[in-house]
Amino acid sequence: MDQFKKYVNELFNWNKDMRDFLASEKVEENSELWTKLDQFTGLIESVSSPLSNNELIDLQSKAETIHADMEDYFKRKQNIGDIWIEESVVSLGRHSLPDLTYSYDALEPYISQEIMELHHKKHHKAYVDGLNKAELELKTARENNNFALIKHWSRELSFHGSGHYLHTIFWKNMSPHGGGSPTGQLLHEIERYFGSLIYFRRHFAEAAKQVEGNGWAILVWSPRARHLEILQTEKHMNMTQWDTIPILVIDVWEHAFYLQYKNNREEYIKNWWKVVNWNDVEMRFDRARELKWQPF
Repeated sequence: MDQFKKYVNELFNWNKDMRDFLASEKVEENSELWTKLDQFTGLIESVSSPLSNNELIDLQSKAETIHADMEDYFKRKQNIGDIWIEESVVSLGRHSLPDLTYSYDALEPYISQEIMELHHKKHHKAYVDGLNKAELELKTARENNNFALIKHWSRELSFHGSGHYLHTIFWKNMSPHGGGSPTGQLLHEIERYFGSLIYFRRHFAEAAKQVEGNGWAILVWSPRARHLEILQTEKHMNMTQWDTIPILVIDVWEHAFYLQYKNNREEYIKNWWKVVNWNDVEMRFDRARELKWQPF
């Protein structure tokens, strides 16, 4: 009961902060944002007893939708020059361990306090430290033009970076108020692609069970194919970082250059720069920046 009251109180405070922010930015009173906040206020005020898991998820989903609508509104305002929004940037070698939004014992009995504390403070922290070290070592390599250890530090960058980013998602994928089933558009998409919620859960559980060695099962959205998919990854990565969007790529498999350059990959890469479509690269960069995750 106490946790429920605390959660509802946090929603009240969040709602008030959003209203104060709209007022400070002089958003028109007839704006759709005000209407949605008014509706959300009424929804919160009608809550008088603990809700079911599905009702809590629905309440949280409505709050997240309003927040997303506000971000979109102010992004459009920024585009026409009415206001300025300063973006957060993680400086090279300055990644930090994100705080949890709940206490270490909040997921008990399903995940113990001891596990959560060790997992977050020790293991995730180690990935943050490893990522920072790899970035700094690669910076030194660039400055000294000494790439003798580039294979090692690139591997460290991939391993620790993916560990940091995946764990950052993982913590937010869990909640003391979690459980139940997905709703809305996500449920529709799961049923459309996997056939049913039962099929999806079975598939995801088996992917997690059967991944070889240490790794993850991951539900992903493919922006190109426009559908969900379930992946397995050993360790944290296969020489990549999850939750990233490619901007510029070069294929260095032998089939990309061998018939022309034989084993002279260096010459192939040197000439490849002459055919880079920078207009496309810049377009991808601009579009990628539209997707803004909170940095840590």
